[in-house]
Amino acid sequence: MKIERTGTGRFVQGPSAVQARAEIQGAAAAGSRAVADVTTIMGIPETELTLKVHDAIMALLGEVEQLRRELRESQSRMQHLEKLADEDTLAPIANKRAFLRELNRIMSYSQRYKVPSSLIYFDLNGLKTINDTHGHVAGDAVLLHVANLLIESIRGSDLIGRLGGDEFGVILANADQQLAAEKAQTLARAIETTPFLWEGEHIPLSAAFGAYCFQPGEGTTSALANADRAMYENKRKSRGLQ
Repeated sequence: MKIERTGTGRFVQGPSAVQARAEIQGAAAAGSRAVADVTTIMGIPETELTLKVHDAIMALLGEVEQLRRELRESQSRMQHLEKLADEDTLAPIANKRAFLRELNRIMSYSQRYKVPSSLIYFDLNGLKTINDTHGHVAGDAVLLHVANLLIESIRGSDLIGRLGGDEFGVILANADQQLAAEKAQTLARAIETTPFLWEGEHIPLSAAFGAYCFQPGEGTTSALANADRAMYENKRKSRGLQ
């Protein structure tokens, strides 16, 4: 190998050395290709194995995506079933089970943070007469009509539930007795003044109501009973009974 000194004081390899190194590198690369051409794993050429691995990975990704779709569908079905379990059969409001659960939660919150919250109990008047005169389909339409009126007239923090055949409950968060009584009267007026038409006939509606503010240490059963009692007191007074 010939070594030459440059004018800058650095040493460089002559042309023969560069050519020799290139030949050596070329031979090494050719040798590597030759080895690669004959390399096998478990008797399968590497090029064929790479294709199989690729296909296997794509198949696995397809299975993973399928599992993800099935999981999303299962979660969607579960959410739908949970909604059905909590929603009334006739109207888009809570059924009694869900209403009592939320009532217990609101009462616990009110007692813990010492903020007033209340319950309104509604009982529709004359639903049996409507069912007998116009049929149960008309009665169901009345229940849906009233539920929608209540939904449109409350705050987002409040909750409506159907407690029985013609009975509704409204939970008012952060509302004392006076505010609950005023809200109950407003809702009752909405029921009375909003027309309900059935097959071209106007059917008058009205509801008795009772408002009750939760007391410290009280349970849901007691709160419902007190609101129900207030409703019956209101109904007796409205009928002029003692």
